[in-house]
Amino acid sequence: MANSDNTTEIPKSGKVRGAKLASLPLSLAGRSAVGFGRQLIGQSGSLVFQEIQEKTAEQVFKVLGELKGGAMKFGQALSVFEAALPEEIAKPYRETLTKLQEAAPPLPTRVVHSVLAKELGEDWRDNFSQFTDKPAASASIGQVHKAKWKDGRDVAVKIQYPGAAEALISDLNQIQRFSKIFQLFMPGLEMGPVLNELRARIMEEVDYRYEAMAQETYAKVYENDPDIAIPKVVLAADRVLVSEWLEGKPLSKVIAEGTQAERNNAGIKIARFHFTSPDRAGLLHADPHPGNFRILTDGRLGVLDFGACNRLPNGFPEPMKRLLKNALEGDAIALYEGFKEDGFVLEDVEVDPNLVLDFLLPLVEPLRTPTFKYSREWLRDQSARVGDPRNPTAKIGFQLNLPPEYVLIHRVTLGTTGIFCQLRAEGNFRDEALSWFPEIAPSTYSSPSK
Repeated sequence: MANSDNTTEIPKSGKVRGAKLASLPLSLAGRSAVGFGRQLIGQSGSLVFQEIQEKTAEQVFKVLGELKGGAMKFGQALSVFEAALPEEIAKPYRETLTKLQEAAPPLPTRVVHSVLAKELGEDWRDNFSQFTDKPAASASIGQVHKAKWKDGRDVAVKIQYPGAAEALISDLNQIQRFSKIFQLFMPGLEMGPVLNELRARIMEEVDYRYEAMAQETYAKVYENDPDIAIPKVVLAADRVLVSEWLEGKPLSKVIAEGTQAERNNAGIKIARFHFTSPDRAGLLHADPHPGNFRILTDGRLGVLDFGACNRLPNGFPEPMKRLLKNALEGDAIALYEGFKEDGFVLEDVEVDPNLVLDFLLPLVEPLRTPTFKYSREWLRDQSARVGDPRNPTAKIGFQLNLPPEYVLIHRVTLGTTGIFCQLRAEGNFRDEALSWFPEIAPSTYSSPSK
């Protein structure tokens, strides 16, 4: 729906949104045909493929950046894997991906006021001593306004886009139809599970009362924590969520211009939050992208947006701890037997235990050395290794089964790893993990106490 100040509100015309998304596979088909023709006249196949990769990535990011709803939500999930892209593809589009994480076209003021009146009542202004109509930030299904609560506190007012749920479902249905396109420029990343998991979380994310409960749980258990800051909930309605304002440096700026010390601090604090929240809060923050993190002036990690949370009332799953321990010890047989027992390898599937261990090494390598430095180069190498069909290890990915209860944990782990690589963070991630999970320590190592 167009308006006078050139903004667009959700939902766009279904035909317009569908046409934008449908342009992706059509354009790919055209580029592939041209590429085949160039090979017939003697151009290098690898150069032609690289050009197709670059142009496909460019259009994908452009379309996702123009849309809200599921398209942008998917773009945010995809953006944490940007570090795995070949540099010649990643570099030109890094800025586009960062914009996906931090901003989107704002709603017109009249729509903002209409949502506030519907959710908080016609006298909604009485709750605030000051309200800024221009949004401070916007994302996939809502935007945030800075305001001052009636008691003087600075607050963030999160307002959901009208029609957000419908747009999410429509976009994800469209994207799933041609999800294999994304593997053209991100080989080794299976999009099906990502899309299925995103769809499963839609109804949770559009229910701000549900989000408020998760945020309140986090805020309570991390209150006065020296490392992690969670804003307290002030008021929650179906489509409006008011929280205390959290001032800090966006993680995207730390990635782009932070010192090595700042990037190291951010990396270890994110790891600490990732490791501790299942046991402390019974939750796992399931939307790890730079737009949801801030670094406060005192060095604490500020965490935002709790719409997507994995409920883990019993803490981090014991089967995954056992598998980590076996991988860290390099015990391929115990690892394989554990995979069989816990459903990661189906009963009628037989694979080489040593290849299974080799397949998992990228996830455990940072925990096998006192100091590890994450980098884009390391992640690209690992992505290429497990995505190269000529490599026997790569085939293991197609033979393993990921039980539904572990899909979200797996995505969060991969997404967090992508952030570490964007940060180029260096630190003792081994001792950080073992201090919280001493039971995964190899038998030859004494875990530090905390």
